[in-house]
Amino acid sequence: MAEYKGIHGTKIQNYTSDPANPLQGEVWYNSTSNSLKYFYVNPGSWATGNSLNTARNGLGGAGIQTAALAFGGFEPPNSDKTELYNGTNWTEVNDLNATIRWLGSLGTSTAALGFGGSAPATTAGTELWNGTNWTEVNDMQQIRTQMPGGIGTSTAGLGFGGYAPGNALTSTESWNGTNWTAVNALNTGRDFLGGSGTQTAGLAFGGGNPGGVLAVTELWNGTNWTEVSNLNEGRSELASAGTSTAALGFGGDPADDGSVTAKTESWNGTNWTEVSDLGTTTRRFAGCGTQTAALAFGGLTPSTTAKTEVWTAGPTTATIGTS
Repeated sequence: MAEYKGIHGTKIQNYTSDPANPLQGEVWYNSTSNSLKYFYVNPGSWATGNSLNTARNGLGGAGIQTAALAFGGFEPPNSDKTELYNGTNWTEVNDLNATIRWLGSLGTSTAALGFGGSAPATTAGTELWNGTNWTEVNDMQQIRTQMPGGIGTSTAGLGFGGYAPGNALTSTESWNGTNWTAVNALNTGRDFLGGSGTQTAGLAFGGGNPGGVLAVTELWNGTNWTEVSNLNEGRSELASAGTSTAALGFGGDPADDGSVTAKTESWNGTNWTEVSDLGTTTRRFAGCGTQTAALAFGGLTPSTTAKTEVWTAGPTTATIGTS
């Protein structure tokens, strides 16, 4: 039987700690943990995480994969519930002041912003989360619902698109921690779109308007929106994570008819590439995190769900076995 050295030309190395810069496919023995390990670059995959305490769709989300916030949504009825994720479990914390669905959301698990939405009437209301409580702060300039989440921080955010009675919106507003200010509009009006990035470098993609679902992607440079390369599949009601140069768009409705997809696409700053699907087809849900470590929670599958999925991609050290 062939030995490792005969196949690879080297022996398996012993280390007291994992090597700092392993090569793709490298195998080693960690004598401290008594484990055989190997290194590879994971192209990305979704795994099931622990569920929300309350199933809902149309909710807001903020934070990262290991420290996230879920708030609002539609159970039914509209919800004011807020839940905090610690990387393993969701815990109920203090409620929003308003029961609301289809709201915009941004920030972290300790400093988040929820804005607009349907309560049930379309609103411009804004609430600020300080890690313990929600406080009503200054309204948006435009009432709107069905917005994306994840653009910026609780002191420097961006709200754009969405829907106001009779209109899929192009309008964009900038948040400075105190007030909303109207800035330059999207090129294409749409609601239920995806978004990622910061107040000065954002990405808007997908969504829908009276013409149907869209694959249109626009890049925000802090002043203007510019159309860039489209998604491979147009869809609305999708979730998102990441930045303007490294984003993830997942799930949604590909036909504007209540159908559901599990498709995930990765943005490299120039083009979208299809990667591994969600474990469950989902729409009207929330997402947060980064292109390599994202979280998806709640939504319609097509029934209302409490499901959580965890996305992992990038450099990975795995254990083969222990002795």
